[in-house]
Amino acid sequence: MGMGIESFCLVVFGMSLIFSCLCLGKAGNVSMKARTEQSCCNMFEGSWVYDDSYPLYDSLACPHIRKEFDCLKYGRPDHHYLKYRWQPNECDLPRFDGQDFLRRFMGKKIMFIGDSVSLNHWQSLVCLLHSVVPQSNITRETNNDTTTTFTFQDYGVSVTIFHSLYLVDIDLEEIGRVLKLNSLKNGDVWKNYDILIFNTWLWWYRKGIKQPWDYIQEGDTIYKDMDRMSAFRKGLETWAKWVDSDINPEKTEVFFQGISPSHYNGTEWDEPGVTNCLKETVPINGSTYPSGLPPATTVVKEVLNNVSNPVYLLDITTLSQLRKDAHPAIYSGIGGMDCTHWCVAGLPDTWNQLLYAALI
Repeated sequence: MGMGIESFCLVVFGMSLIFSCLCLGKAGNVSMKARTEQSCCNMFEGSWVYDDSYPLYDSLACPHIRKEFDCLKYGRPDHHYLKYRWQPNECDLPRFDGQDFLRRFMGKKIMFIGDSVSLNHWQSLVCLLHSVVPQSNITRETNNDTTTTFTFQDYGVSVTIFHSLYLVDIDLEEIGRVLKLNSLKNGDVWKNYDILIFNTWLWWYRKGIKQPWDYIQEGDTIYKDMDRMSAFRKGLETWAKWVDSDINPEKTEVFFQGISPSHYNGTEWDEPGVTNCLKETVPINGSTYPSGLPPATTVVKEVLNNVSNPVYLLDITTLSQLRKDAHPAIYSGIGGMDCTHWCVAGLPDTWNQLLYAALI
């Protein structure tokens, strides 16, 4: 695509390339030794600082936010959560420039694939772009509740969300709904896009009425259930094999969004007895989360380690763990307590700043 990933140092796990740091020199096809000797900045290690120039846009002026994420519209009384900027330890994160983004990716098709966290991420990018061209011709198209696309017609840039809870398939068969760990049919649609941002994790531990499958199939064997972390790994390995077999890296850039955390257990951030995020109004100080990383992050990195084609990890886990203040809580249009998703405007804008930095 010729879009300047060269200006970034890519930390290499085996043969896969995992986006992790901004460098002074070009990465290109240099050896691992040359890469590690370059002066790097890990964009995912840092802390949150108060910055009165934030947020990057007024969410009340964005007509495209779903009620799940529209915290200001639904009465969130504190606004400090909008004022924090991610500050890497050794450099600065480029400010998101929507006009530059639209010009740079003119004629390109961008797709987010995943669960409602991908939806959250996609909503943020749509608002970031809308805020710089609010009067331009923006069209919306929905296809069978699976995809929704906003196209910025003046630039030919389309931004699509593809709803996929597990990335791998769920098929309706005589015995019921079967989660197929070795099957990925939707890839024939995905591979036609220029930029792909994948995510899956939130649904792998769902049980009871929230579980959208009845059986798990691996190869020719059908199980009533299996260890969920093992199933997550197997499903992700199927996706990784698809990346290697079906993606043309000369045409398509592939990103994997790291694990997005939730905040229901105050013990994780040294506030025992806290059971939700309702009263949280400031980020955690510093650069580390007291309880450490969730085990799923290890699985993601180990699977990406075995991918031959370039896959760039948006390693948003720790910086998002620090934002216990950034969830909708009760301030959404769906009721209940939500400490899993994120307000828009808010934290997902930083995820898109990191995506923008990686692409330029």
